[in-house]
Amino acid sequence: MWLLFAILSAVFAALTSILAKIGIDGVNSNLATAIRTVVVVVMAWGMVFLTHAQSGLSEISKKSWIFLILSGLATGASWLCYYRALQTGDASKVVPIDKMSVVITLILAVVILHEEFTPKSLVGCVLITIGTLIMVL
Repeated sequence: MWLLFAILSAVFAALTSILAKIGIDGVNSNLATAIRTVVVVVMAWGMVFLTHAQSGLSEISKKSWIFLILSGLATGASWLCYYRALQTGDASKVVPIDKMSVVITLILAVVILHEEFTPKSLVGCVLITIGTLIMVL
């Protein structure tokens, strides 16, 4: 099931980029990010209430709260930078650079989470980096 959701995530992420590039024309990038964020917040809380998950709020540990808040701040910073880059650059160049987050995530997963970094991971990181450079140069 995770594979289906991962594929859907990629499809929706691609649509996000194209729809944002069209929608951001003539709109301040920070304002556009705020509008997008409100839509995401309404949708996310809608799913929480639709699935009756709101009762889990009281069970969230202090550590989880801290890291979820930090993750939210990182998401906000990412979105603000992404929309600004998308507003001034070509989507075909901005998006591949944004997707370098895959390589950065793998590195951080090894350093912070102590996950295994295999030769296959190394080859994948190198290929993603080379592919990104080819696409943006």
